[in-house]
Amino acid sequence: MSEYFKVVDIFGEYVFNDTVMKERLPKKVYQKLQETIKEGTDLDLATADIIAHEMKEWAIEQGATHYTHWFQPLTGVTAEKHDSFITAPNEQGKVLMSFSGKELIKGEPDASSFPSGGLRATCEARGYTAWDCTSYAFVRHDAAGATLCIPTAFCSYKGEALDQKTPLLRSMQAIDTQALRLLRLFGNTTSRKVTPSVGSEQEYFLVDKEKYLKRKDLIYTGRTLFGSMPAKGQEMDDHYFGSIRPRIAAFMKDVNEELWKLGVPAKTQHNEVAPAQHELAPIYETCNLALDHNHLVMEVLKKKANEHGLQCLLHEKPFDGVNGSGKHDNWSITTDDGINLLEPGKTPHENIQFLLVLACILKAVDDHADLLRWSAADVGNDHRLGANEAPPAIISVFLGEQLDDVITQLISTGSATHSLKGGVLQTGVASLPDLAKDATDRNRTSPFAFTGNKFEFRMVGSQDSISAPNVVLNTIVAEAFEEACDELEKAEDINEKAHDLIKKYLTEHQRIIFNGDGYSDAWVEEAERRGLPNIRSMVDAIPALTTDKAIAMFEKFGVFTKAELESREEIQYEIYAKEINIEARAMINITNKTLIPAVIKDITALAQSINAVKAACDCDVSVQTELLQESSALLSDAKVALAKLEEVTDKGLTMGDGAARAAYYRDEVTTAMAELRAPIDKLEIIVDKKVWPMPSYGDLIFEV
Repeated sequence: MSEYFKVVDIFGEYVFNDTVMKERLPKKVYQKLQETIKEGTDLDLATADIIAHEMKEWAIEQGATHYTHWFQPLTGVTAEKHDSFITAPNEQGKVLMSFSGKELIKGEPDASSFPSGGLRATCEARGYTAWDCTSYAFVRHDAAGATLCIPTAFCSYKGEALDQKTPLLRSMQAIDTQALRLLRLFGNTTSRKVTPSVGSEQEYFLVDKEKYLKRKDLIYTGRTLFGSMPAKGQEMDDHYFGSIRPRIAAFMKDVNEELWKLGVPAKTQHNEVAPAQHELAPIYETCNLALDHNHLVMEVLKKKANEHGLQCLLHEKPFDGVNGSGKHDNWSITTDDGINLLEPGKTPHENIQFLLVLACILKAVDDHADLLRWSAADVGNDHRLGANEAPPAIISVFLGEQLDDVITQLISTGSATHSLKGGVLQTGVASLPDLAKDATDRNRTSPFAFTGNKFEFRMVGSQDSISAPNVVLNTIVAEAFEEACDELEKAEDINEKAHDLIKKYLTEHQRIIFNGDGYSDAWVEEAERRGLPNIRSMVDAIPALTTDKAIAMFEKFGVFTKAELESREEIQYEIYAKEINIEARAMINITNKTLIPAVIKDITALAQSINAVKAACDCDVSVQTELLQESSALLSDAKVALAKLEEVTDKGLTMGDGAARAAYYRDEVTTAMAELRAPIDKLEIIVDKKVWPMPSYGDLIFEV
């Protein structure tokens, strides 16, 4: 019981949250801020000054000496510039601690060195950070002391979005507007705001820090570029949900406590499928708060791992041969008075509002499957998607038996008369209770699965921001809602028109529904027959950003301008080429400096041993000779492959920018990397372990 009360006491301890604001802000100031948060009204500077003063006083009580506008540029990680609260010394050499409303609302970091995709010239340095008052400020404690972190958006001097948060906030406005239109048509006059809610599961690997520091590939790229699987991997399924080892449990305890103090509602923790792999999942939150909190989760995982002598690996595929890591994005839409638009109720066949929302989402996903696939595209995810360990690269929707049956009725007859019930699960053991059974099973092979009252988008990569997936989901669903509302608002009988739209959308977009095994080859063939896109790589996914259809939609809802979309396209091609180039250079460096010398050392020792045995006696040395020949042949293969990798990597630097260069790195450089890895991994198995210069997979994933 004492632990329970401790959690309650510490939760939000480091957060300038609603409770703190109510206590510290004058009533009128608090009310004005709430109007800004809930209704988007402007916050005047006088009010901001009072908020800033109280925020500063509270932060100082938490030990803070500095503040920072904490933002999310297009680098994929967070950024910050720290300023102390001190003012210029007075005549007596004393300083005051101050923080103004202007400093709270607006910051000015240098924008020239962040990715902009051509939106900004290098000489155009001015950029602005703008306080996102819908996400709470917090104090972070680390080696630098305590810092007040103010969540902000980041834009250029001309107002272009240079970050992950600004488009997300814009997309939230779009779905709010269109969802409210829909609710009003169904007679809801009380809900004032509709907000996408998100719960983002976070998978990660933990390895021993000392072993990690002996793997330059992990240090440079976040994944192993070489490595042979040990005799045992994940095939026994004994790690998944298994007992958590003491060292990991101590780490998880510290992670939870830190996250709770930061107001992150960390809920679930467990061992994942692969050895050394784990998962943390929070409770659902408002979309942009979930974005901020997921970045905090990743930061805290890394920080606490280091404190425990561990290294947290967030790469989607740090080890070949075992499952990689994802970040399931659980998405739903809720009103400010607690209505979940994705709640089917006990009789979904009678819930016309739910059925129309569902039909709109199916339409949105089918119409913009390429964009949804793009939103989960990154270099690391290319190793996962479609590899029978994560959802296929083909976008489809799993609805389950209950909703599939309702949809079949609607398509075939125009009406639905019943819904399948869950029933009772009988265990067959007298001492165990019979359990209420859900109306449908789950499907872990589906990229976009309905799971009761939400959709689980399972394609997102473990190290990625959840911004892009939710920007796309919010916007494409807003578009579908708008089209439906345009039709309904012209109708004489809204219910009759809604039924017509539901049948129309379901009939036209039923191809996107698939409840079977997404890992099977048969599904790949079936998806092709249905005309569903199979986008296998990040390079192939990027063009979805700048199709005429995508540009028109994003501009219509004010989420992205054409220039912002084109800039992101350029940035992503550049990121792909740069990341593969770093991996290739790391392989070349490691092979030349450590692996080839180690193999030569082992071969030399073996040759000397053979000669010594021959000189001492007339003994059979055929086994030693065979090993020597095999090692020498593999070394020769490695040297040839190394030369090829050096050649194609050097050529990559001469390629132009954009799609052609990215495609070259995908086709030529990654192929050469695989050709070099093959003989090296075979050599690892036969070279003396005492000589091999890097910890093996077995050392890394089993000895934590």
